[in-house]
Amino acid sequence: MSELDTKICDVFAGLVVRKDLVKTVKGNAIVPSYVLEYLLGQYCATNDEDSIESGIQTVKEILAKHYVHRNEANLIRSEISRKGSLKVIDKIEVTFNGDKGVHEAAFDNLGISKVLVDGDTVKKHSKLLVGGVWCISDVQYFSSEEKDVCPWILNSIKPIQLSSFDFEQYLACRKQFSKNEWVDLLIQSIGFNPDALSWRSKLTQLIRLIPFCERNYNLIELGPKGTGKSHIYSEFSPHGTLVSGGEATLAKLFINNTTGKIGLVGYWDVVAMDEFAGRGKKPDIKLIDTLKNYMANKSFNRGTGPQGAEASMVYIGNTSHNVPYMLKNADLFYDLPDSYRNSDGQAVLDRLHYFIPGWEMENLRSDMFTSGYGFVVDYLAEVLRSLRNKDYGDGFTKYFTLSSDISTRDRDGITKTFSGLMKIIFPSGEATQAEMEELLNFSIEGRKRVKDQLMRVDATYSAVSFGYSDGAQKFHSVLTLEEQEFPQYYGTTSNTDEPQSQLLDDLPLENGLADATAKQDLVEETELKEQHLTFLENQRGVCYDDLFGPYLKGATHITITDPYIRLFFQARNVMELLETIVKGKSEADEIVVNLVTVEDEFKGEEQRNFFEQMQSSMLAVGIKFDWTYDNSGAQHARHIVTDTGWKISLDRGLDIYQQYDMNDTFQLANRMQKQRACKAFEVTYIKV
Repeated sequence: MSELDTKICDVFAGLVVRKDLVKTVKGNAIVPSYVLEYLLGQYCATNDEDSIESGIQTVKEILAKHYVHRNEANLIRSEISRKGSLKVIDKIEVTFNGDKGVHEAAFDNLGISKVLVDGDTVKKHSKLLVGGVWCISDVQYFSSEEKDVCPWILNSIKPIQLSSFDFEQYLACRKQFSKNEWVDLLIQSIGFNPDALSWRSKLTQLIRLIPFCERNYNLIELGPKGTGKSHIYSEFSPHGTLVSGGEATLAKLFINNTTGKIGLVGYWDVVAMDEFAGRGKKPDIKLIDTLKNYMANKSFNRGTGPQGAEASMVYIGNTSHNVPYMLKNADLFYDLPDSYRNSDGQAVLDRLHYFIPGWEMENLRSDMFTSGYGFVVDYLAEVLRSLRNKDYGDGFTKYFTLSSDISTRDRDGITKTFSGLMKIIFPSGEATQAEMEELLNFSIEGRKRVKDQLMRVDATYSAVSFGYSDGAQKFHSVLTLEEQEFPQYYGTTSNTDEPQSQLLDDLPLENGLADATAKQDLVEETELKEQHLTFLENQRGVCYDDLFGPYLKGATHITITDPYIRLFFQARNVMELLETIVKGKSEADEIVVNLVTVEDEFKGEEQRNFFEQMQSSMLAVGIKFDWTYDNSGAQHARHIVTDTGWKISLDRGLDIYQQYDMNDTFQLANRMQKQRACKAFEVTYIKV
């Protein structure tokens, strides 16, 4: 186990589980992860391998014996009638039979219905009435000659959920983890490998949790297929429900006027609408109207009087075009139905607190899933639910003041997101000024993305200066990442190339914000100049040819200093820099390139083998590549120096890209640097 896994198991003993065990026990059982983790938490909440193996077998036996597969339902019903009773794991939904004045249960997989349920059970577990709940229940069969009497009897029912939760203990345990350790624990808890995600991607994953800990939080995520947008809402928590866009009707979401039955928003903490996008879809105008009022006022009225609810609304949809295409031809809401882009639908979009840029999330790969330890999902679900009673939205106000341009609705979006992130990362409400500033930046960016796109949909929306002032009254502008990646399209009106605003002009380099205009200068300017550039995590469109090519052209001797050229991917970075040098030289010229690095203590032979292969390859194109070891320990700087008088200082060296699959020949990121997501890094060009 890693040091973090050991710490997790020690501090949260009995409340964590190894996350890869879910796949081990799931088999062909179509059951949510939180149900499986409930069982694993009972038998495998340990780091003892023998106990884990024994627990896995126990869980497998329970699933084999009690989980109901639809294709075996008839066999299970027969077994219940033969034995008299049997415990089953199934999804149960209860309806009220008004003619008889009784509650009746229907078992999703077992295929039986009209099973009588007593009123106390329904009152205790009200979610049975809407959407259904996964339960462990004891079902009995009693044959009767009476035609209208159901032979099935429900003796007991136990929803899959935590029996108790100690919030003060949770806070005390949180204090034993650093911020980074805690975030990695949370990322592992939702099933992902933190080493495969950038810090920005980790924060984006945590944004997906805010609807569970923040009442009436409105979130949208649009992006390509296969990035795990709906995973959290379908698998993560017994307090959330996922419905497809086609099933999201007024009656199902709010209230059925025929039966008087309250819909999903009255019973669930989170209602996520999947398949929300689709330009050809024509959603019910009355549904849009009701959503608009509910998202603004936390209540709805369908002629039976106002009804209040606390459910957060999440909208999930796939995009059919890349970001620059959408920005050039329309907006980032491009794939939504037209009904949400007209005047009534825009009101729904304007009530969104955050817009997750799903295009930043990579398609899920096997290495992105964790084999480490994380909270039993049900435990974390209860933690988040208990945090709905707290509010940390004004926590940043002792250090920062939002721009006066920001409207009440924009401010609500920012403060609710900030509050949610604080609850998740700093549940005690205590954080440093720098930590709060980071979360405030992220919160503003998500609401700004909503507002900027609404301005493109409807020009009557007023421009807003999104940012904040610190204690010294210094104003900090906040930009979205796509605003910095595609400045030539972001500040334009649809189908034109005329600037819509001057938001990108004269932006200061601060707080990790990339100067988009400087980036464009780097590509377009023929005259080299001294400058400093900063790039954000997940930023794309960056390549060695643009960053280094112009400054290396014409040099006959280049020295690369980087102590961390040891592993394969680091040697590959050097090879790609050599390719940039080759592209910029004349065929008849020769260039000497010397690498100064540190010899690897354990894999020195493999390291030398990398260098020798590069040396041999480069000779054929006029590059004399050589290397020098400096093991003095004094060499920490990373830079490139040319005999033409330029020094390029690199805070991360050549390691500017996040992980990508180097073995996948057909992945663009493997073949084109501009398709890779960057790490946060800075480059300084100095004339010496």
